[in-house]
Amino acid sequence: MDDEMFDQASLERLQREMLEEARKIYSEKVIDHWLNPRNVGRIEEPQGVGRATGICGDTMEMTLRIRNDRILDINFLTEGCGTTAAVGSMTTELAKRKTVQEALKISSKDIIAAVEGLPPEHRHCADLASITLKNALLDYLENRREPWKLSYKK
Repeated sequence: MDDEMFDQASLERLQREMLEEARKIYSEKVIDHWLNPRNVGRIEEPQGVGRATGICGDTMEMTLRIRNDRILDINFLTEGCGTTAAVGSMTTELAKRKTVQEALKISSKDIIAAVEGLPPEHRHCADLASITLKNALLDYLENRREPWKLSYKK
């Protein structure tokens, strides 16, 4: 039992130390979206799906549901670092309730501003999130023009 308590105490100390180090580099918004990501997962029978791979090899997918040209639901999944998860989460928050045209204008600079900055070596994560969002929206627009293609994607 003492070993178990030591292991738990060691784990908690390590987590605190990691968080202290992260706070030296990242804003509280990045840390919040990293530790508590919003809109994670896939939407069943989405109207648009976007995927992209970043220059570092991280991948992201976004799925969305739209009604009356407005984003009702948007979710993301990523195989990437904490920064990628944080900006994916923030991007879904930025896009939700926007019109398709408004969401198409969300840039990596908008995402970086929304998370209150990123270190230069992690700004490409915001590029990945922006590209993934645009891919999902373009997929939606293509499906709207040619709805018969949607049935082949399942």
